[in-house]
Amino acid sequence: MIATHGAPMIEASGLQKRYGDTLAVKGVNLQVQPGEIFGFLGPNGAGKTTTIKMLIGLLRPSAGTARIGGHDIQREPIAAKSLIGYVPDQPYLPEKLTAREFLEFTAGLYQLDRAAARRRGEELLRLFGLSDRGDDLVGGYSHGMRQKTALAGALLHNPRAFFLDEPTVGLDPRSARLIKDILREVSERGTAVFLTTHILEIAERMCDRVAIISGGEVIATGTMDELRAGRGGESLEDIFLALTGGAEEAEIADALA
Repeated sequence: MIATHGAPMIEASGLQKRYGDTLAVKGVNLQVQPGEIFGFLGPNGAGKTTTIKMLIGLLRPSAGTARIGGHDIQREPIAAKSLIGYVPDQPYLPEKLTAREFLEFTAGLYQLDRAAARRRGEELLRLFGLSDRGDDLVGGYSHGMRQKTALAGALLHNPRAFFLDEPTVGLDPRSARLIKDILREVSERGTAVFLTTHILEIAERMCDRVAIISGGEVIATGTMDELRAGRGGESLEDIFLALTGGAEEAEIADALA
């Protein structure tokens, strides 16, 4: 359930990232409440991944601040990062470890109680259907199995702010549905979920609110009802294309189909 009052779990205030003369992210402001699934949408190169990396402390912003649970990610990195779970679009996993060894390694990073972490790890392996392969080397895993292992590692410490960059890319429909169900369950426990996706139907069905970024700027934020206001019940895809200038390209593609 979304906490509509109190401090946000994820907050960006005037976030900017400059590379030389190029301003890749231009003053992003956003807030995500505990228990909310928040979709961060935009064309390729719009600044989605750069914004996530600033929010979780992998990139230092050129200006502005990012806070997790009220902790400034730059000034209080340990306190902030202890609350974060993160799965990138192409997660790196040590190929010479088994899934169980990877979860034990992750538990050590977060200084979790070993017995409790082992129980939690087994629970996650069962949830993702990896129990029977948990002692196999990750290097022999399929893309879907690697993605599930990365998700299990990110969830091991019960994060309060969970970031996912294109979590369903390359997954079969059953695995994608499992991940969607898990994200809803995680949010219902009070975790703020922040995800990017190019599959707008997923965002429309799953997300409590979405923000659309284009050219490094957030150009719209709200619930589906708020985004549809005055638009006659359009789909999120229609709204996205209209706001990001993709409607003309879509009409051309339809004409050529």
